[in-house]
Amino acid sequence: MSREREGLGDSLEYQDEAYFDSLGRDRAEGGFDARLLREPATCLSIRKPIVMGSLDSATDAMRAMQGEGRGAVVVTEDGSPGTSISGIFTERDVLFRIVDGGRNPAVLALSDVMTPEPECLYEDQTVAEVLNVMSVGGFRHIPIVDAERRPVFVVSVKDVVQFLVDAFPREVLNLSPDRQRQREGG
Repeated sequence: MSREREGLGDSLEYQDEAYFDSLGRDRAEGGFDARLLREPATCLSIRKPIVMGSLDSATDAMRAMQGEGRGAVVVTEDGSPGTSISGIFTERDVLFRIVDGGRNPAVLALSDVMTPEPECLYEDQTVAEVLNVMSVGGFRHIPIVDAERRPVFVVSVKDVVQFLVDAFPREVLNLSPDRQRQREGG
């Protein structure tokens, strides 16, 4: 790295502060409030996870996910939330490990199609850490565990989106009808 570039981070940070100062408004009032990223993961939507055992069938897990409107099941060896997590079974596993392979979910144990030893975060970790793990790992669901790696809840991308909508309701929910019709996808 050239000598001119060393210390650029400090210079950019100063420019960033100067930019917001020149607008005459506080970041918290007129832009993204970085304090939101330091909130604990527990501020996101918390629902007890669906917990099943590694020998339960993929069909039972899929039915539980559908019945609860969830995209993931946390797997422990004995199927109780009192034991440490051994895997996660998600809608992606259904698509890529069952449907794409032409396999029969009724005869498959979760241990055959789950993602073993998934990356987990702890209850005291921040929203920024949740976003980092989701972004870098390409995950849609992150199990949140206690100190003994027992499942506490699962954070989904939907939970993060809802957190941001709740933080910025005016900016997100008050889009003009024309702007809303232009979007594609669902």
